Amino acid sequence: MDFYFKKRRWKILLLLLAILIGIGSFLYTNWLVKKMAIEERKNVELWAEATQKLAKIDINSNQDITFLLTIISRNTSIPLIIVDSLDSILDVRNITYTVENKDKVLSRELHKMKDENAPITISITETETQYLYYRDSILLENLKYYPVIQFAVIFMFIFVAYLAFSSSRNAEQNQVWVGMSKETAHQLGTPISSLMAWVELLKMQNIDETLIQEFEKDTQRLERITERFSKIGSVPELIRTDVADSIRSTVEYLKTRSSSKVKYILDFDEETKCEVPLNASLFSWVIENLCKNAIDAMNNNGTIQISLIEKGDQILIDVADTGKGISKSYYKTVFQPGFTTKKRGWGLGLSLAKRIVENYHKGKIFLKQSEINKGTTFRIVLQKG
Repeated sequence: MDFYFKKRRWKILLLLLAILIGIGSFLYTNWLVKKMAIEERKNVELWAEATQKLAKIDINSNQDITFLLTIISRNTSIPLIIVDSLDSILDVRNITYTVENKDKVLSRELHKMKDENAPITISITETETQYLYYRDSILLENLKYYPVIQFAVIFMFIFVAYLAFSSSRNAEQNQVWVGMSKETAHQLGTPISSLMAWVELLKMQNIDETLIQEFEKDTQRLERITERFSKIGSVPELIRTDVADSIRSTVEYLKTRSSSKVKYILDFDEETKCEVPLNASLFSWVIENLCKNAIDAMNNNGTIQISLIEKGDQILIDVADTGKGISKSYYKTVFQPGFTTKKRGWGLGLSLAKRIVENYHKGKIFLKQSEINKGTTFRIVLQKG
């Protein structure tokens, strides 16, 4: 469990770091935009002043106007429109249009400019005043959208990297699961064969028949466990099976091997039959794992209630206990390998249950609800067809 806390903490730290980088980038870009907007305003004001002076110069005079013309000609990026007091357009710079759409384009541009920036007054004569409207250059407009583009690129990179990492990690986990399962089945084979031989030998002795039957049951159980492990990694055969009967047989087995203080309630009738494509051996393992986790959560004293509901083309199975409950902070990690709230154990039960239900039976298993010191309910969803 500490492993998942550390893993989550690192994820949160990396997320916070990404957020801080994003905010820093946004603030810096916003500062640059404001600075450039101020500089563009100064350039437009200088352009307006040069235009005003040029209009007041006597054409017949020998005054040098090269500097003024240079200032005016340098504006090649900032779109602007000069109008008179009646809003009639007198001059246009850096706006692309055709003869056919000229009026429409200029009218639209003038409307935008009035919304974006305050006009600059150009006094031509004492009675004639013109107004210069402008909007941000293409460079400044693009810079405004830079943080959005940057965020999109970063998000796409993180998303693709996450998918690649998850795919690689899942493939690696699958290999570990399969290898561990096959090796476990192999290792169990020899002692099980030996136990079977011992059972046969005990039958020849004057020993209580009841004890021998119990030995046989446990030996057969070990055989089933070995069979389950051997099937991990291969595609199990699904046969239409009565899931209600499978639950009943699993609970009957657990009753004889759990505390008398653990009460089992099957919240469905004895006559209930619900056939679904099922591998009975593996599905029994799922119910067994959920019940054993519930027993641990209740400290061998409480109630386990199993409900079975038909809903359309689905079968809903709820396994509820009266145990200590699970904190909401663990909801997303309970099915991950290694997660456990116990001092002992590998934390593989729920992970195996999820793999069996979702990978092999194409169903769903999830933590439906949990309340501290009141209990937990897991739900399994199986398809009828």
